[in-house]
Amino acid sequence: MLDRTLQPELKEIDKIDFVTLRHFDVTANAKLYFMKDVSDETSRLDLYFTAGTTIANPVVSSLVNGLLLSGTSTKSSIQINEQIDTLGGFYESSVSHENAVVSIYALRENLLSILRIVADAIANVAFLDSEVKELISDRKQRFLVNMEKVNFLAQRQFQERIFANSSYGNLVQIADFDVVSSQELREFYNENYLNGLEKVVVVGNLQQDHIDEIIDIVGAWAKPQKTIFPGQFSNIKGASHLVKEGALQTAIRVGRILFNKTHPDYCDFTVLNTILGDYFGSRLMSNIREDKGYTYGIGTLLGELHETGYFVIATEVGKDVKDATLIEIQMEISRLQTELVGTEELLLVKNYMIGQLLKSADGPYALTDLFLGVETFGLNLDFYNKSIDAINNITPERIQELAIKYLKWEEMTVVSAG
Repeated sequence: MLDRTLQPELKEIDKIDFVTLRHFDVTANAKLYFMKDVSDETSRLDLYFTAGTTIANPVVSSLVNGLLLSGTSTKSSIQINEQIDTLGGFYESSVSHENAVVSIYALRENLLSILRIVADAIANVAFLDSEVKELISDRKQRFLVNMEKVNFLAQRQFQERIFANSSYGNLVQIADFDVVSSQELREFYNENYLNGLEKVVVVGNLQQDHIDEIIDIVGAWAKPQKTIFPGQFSNIKGASHLVKEGALQTAIRVGRILFNKTHPDYCDFTVLNTILGDYFGSRLMSNIREDKGYTYGIGTLLGELHETGYFVIATEVGKDVKDATLIEIQMEISRLQTELVGTEELLLVKNYMIGQLLKSADGPYALTDLFLGVETFGLNLDFYNKSIDAINNITPERIQELAIKYLKWEEMTVVSAG
């Protein structure tokens, strides 16, 4: 019998025994990844299309994604959604820089039925003038509302400067909503949806004949060749400020082009990133939120693209403490470059990071998402065991070396709006 008066033995985690996803060839350039080990009746299906905002005008990619279930010549959008609802399913779609994702959630017994409804809606979308005009009006109004928010303005300016002279830096302009045509939307849809399927992801306890049928339903959309994404970027260094009349807050972004998971310094840099700003007890939070009271929250992020990545610090502060906040951010970076991280702090961060990784690997859906986080870069789940090894073995000297190498203030893009 378990003696609950005794503390469990502490064990150092050195690896995770992952369940490997199966994969199938839809075509030579499109794969289907399958996680079968689901103990309940739930399921999920994701369709990845080469239809991100870097492919065309961002307004076009966003509108087409929003119109996929807007109706066919025989069914309205209401009828399509009612059919999905009747089967207890849920549909959502999203667009990122590089791709668009259509996801279906359903009980596994209904997954194929809902996929047929969604596939028919996508394959035969009519781009009705009424639906197009309504969505354009909605997105335009949402854009105007967002343009009053300092966080949105700062993020736009940061995107433009960190991805300077590349399609990743393309921004939506208000005039774009007035000139987009149904023909332009249809051309983007034909090229990047009907001929743009990159991969299919299935999670659920399905049989092989179900997987075969999924491939039959969506296989005709497979992209005929691999997408080549740009990989050479150079961010505009230095500071810029966008004045927003009447704003009480100032949004701040500080960052630079960096690297993605394929880089040899990536795993070690995640430890430095966590210490600086990627958990609630981080140095930036302790200083700028807890000590100075300048903000409700500040954090760091490692963003990843197909061929590169970027580092960013983000916060929103009172407009009267914008300059003081930037001084404190610069000071915390300087500390990492000139002082070794203490043993106790480093141990805390190591345990936190490994705990978060274990949490992220808990269950078939989370495990699938971990896999998707590395598959894009040609890696497999063993990447995370290499990460654990890097976390366990990193030294204060290594952290200082990375801070000196990658966090030079003069190489940062610094943007504020307020």
